[in-house]
Amino acid sequence: MDPSTVTAFGLVFCISCLLLISAWRNALGRGKLPPGPVPLPIIGNMLQLDTKNIPKTLCMLAKVYGPVFTLYLGSEPIVVLHGYKAMKEALTDHGEEFAGRGSFPIIDAINKGLGLAFSSGERWKQMRRFSLMTLKNFGMGKKSIEERVQEEAKYLVEALKTTNGMPCDPTFILGCAPCNVICSIIFQKRFEYHDQKFLHLMELLDEKVKILSSPWAQIYNLFPALVQYLPGSHHKLFKNCQMLHNFILGRVKEHQEALDSNNPKDLIDSFLLKMEQEKKKPQSEFTMENLLYTVSDIFGAGTATTSTTLRYGLLLFLKHPEITDKIREEIDRVIGQNRSPCLKDRNSMPYTDAVIHEIQRYIDLVPANLTHSVTRDTKFRQYLIPKGTTIIPLLTSVLYDKEEFPNPDQFDPGHFLDESGNFKKSDYFMPFSTGKRICVGEGLARMELFLFFTTILQNFTLKSPIDPKDIDTAPVASGFGKIPPSFKLCFLPSQNM
Repeated sequence: MDPSTVTAFGLVFCISCLLLISAWRNALGRGKLPPGPVPLPIIGNMLQLDTKNIPKTLCMLAKVYGPVFTLYLGSEPIVVLHGYKAMKEALTDHGEEFAGRGSFPIIDAINKGLGLAFSSGERWKQMRRFSLMTLKNFGMGKKSIEERVQEEAKYLVEALKTTNGMPCDPTFILGCAPCNVICSIIFQKRFEYHDQKFLHLMELLDEKVKILSSPWAQIYNLFPALVQYLPGSHHKLFKNCQMLHNFILGRVKEHQEALDSNNPKDLIDSFLLKMEQEKKKPQSEFTMENLLYTVSDIFGAGTATTSTTLRYGLLLFLKHPEITDKIREEIDRVIGQNRSPCLKDRNSMPYTDAVIHEIQRYIDLVPANLTHSVTRDTKFRQYLIPKGTTIIPLLTSVLYDKEEFPNPDQFDPGHFLDESGNFKKSDYFMPFSTGKRICVGEGLARMELFLFFTTILQNFTLKSPIDPKDIDTAPVASGFGKIPPSFKLCFLPSQNM
């Protein structure tokens, strides 16, 4: 090797070591972090992470270092929470301290700390307070939103009938239904399933989730300073998000032209009125940028998570036809065929309720949760975590807890049933996270899942083109979220309709 090359390599290595030592000293000077694997210069513990399944890697590390451990991504420490006790203690008992939003580089490059889902501090508090109040005012938790979901369920049934019982991929149709529910709250409008703008919107949302869950996105999050300049799917993600914002901006302009200050019709109207009220406040968070990102956050989260859960649920119904038959028996007994399912039916349908809970537990949709951060220097157990430290609360470690859910790797509705067949609640059921940053739309999502699933099974018999024993339910990606494999099924109209 050329002497100059050796010298340059040695210089880079020395500088790397000095940077790492400096980072360690800074961390030690500010707090006593939990134990963890020894990091390498520059890259930290990145080589120990499987970018195809980071949550699984973190669970394996927890077996070595305990339920609270530190991982370095580059020179930045990240504290990982594993298990129910650590999660509850941090996100609930110390909720205020752990309420910040941690670093998520590929999303940070898009949202820039704006909006609802990825903001922190006073901005997040104001956006969350506004979103909760507005969703409540426009029906979440009230009869009106239930009626909207029931109406959309009827449109869903009609769309499924057009498949004529032939094998079809349900991805698109199952995405349209929850998307239209969100549209009715944000835009006071639903779209026909064949509307070209709506089709394009659904494609953008679907591709966004796939890219965020891909190994490439995880690599971006590990090496953002380098990867942002390389070709890759992140450029497609940025472009798609810009198109989504342009779509939302078009709806906002329409609302501005027809705005009635005495009669706000939806979330956008309410936000525009709030902007007008606070226009003289120099530090107001109610800006056009925050409107676009808040609407985008609610739109994406309210569509992608519910539609993926519906799709994964149908796949599990095909895999376990005996479970599907029991749900249909309960539907026939409680609801019958002469009326639409309603939310109050859930109290009389413990088996169906248990199955839907088990679907959410088993698919473990967002295994590593959204990252948190501590809002101030925080004493946690015997450690002192410095302000701004990113926290990863591993939801998968709670949803797959072996003591709470025997045989967690098996799809078993019995996890949520007692010996008498009654529905059994579990504190470990937290697919929507827990604490102060629990999902804003949890109530709406649970309502949609119950009404859409029961309406589908009330009207159709599900048939798989392949033997149920040959159906593979393993996700094809386990990054930001889990993506179910592609599959086809037949929606056969029920004989007794």
